[in-house]
Amino acid sequence: MVNFNDRFVREEECKHISGLSRATRHRWHKIGKFPAPIRINGSVTVWKHSELMQWVDQNGAQV
Repeated sequence: MVNFNDRFVREEECKHISGLSRATRHRWHKIGKFPAPIRINGSVTVWKHSELMQWVDQNGAQV
């Protein structure tokens, strides 16, 4: 189902929401433990807010 109210989250907000450093998020994404980033262009990376919140709900207590 498509969530038309979803928004994109940039690096700083992703760090704040997840509590993880950029390097840790990158490592965890490579092994399937963190949502995939979306590359907007060569220098802008974002995440879907809904995917981050789902990850927090499922894994936040383990971080």
